[in-house]
Amino acid sequence: MTYVIAEPCVDLLDRACIEECPVDCIYEGNRKLYIHPDECVDCGACEPVCPVEAIFYEDDVPEEWAAYTKADVDFFDDLGSPGGASKVGKIDNDVQFVADLPPKAE
Repeated sequence: MTYVIAEPCVDLLDRACIEECPVDCIYEGNRKLYIHPDECVDCGACEPVCPVEAIFYEDDVPEEWAAYTKADVDFFDDLGSPGGASKVGKIDNDVQFVADLPPKAE
């Protein structure tokens, strides 16, 4: 099990969760942050600091955002497990359905 970042993070990219994560497993895509399912140690430190409540334990992701559980896995298909987000920096990519979402109004 792991934590998942859902729709409220799209186009927000607050990064408070990145600063809080003790194992550096939250990676930045173009429009959303992604938690690496194999690197996450399920500590939950990221969840309370998210200003838009976008982070959920995998079993608690609301049904309307269930696709984000798979998105956080699919994002790492080509990247693999680099062993820390700070090593790779921002990744110029998103899973396709996130990339296809209309931009959020500011």
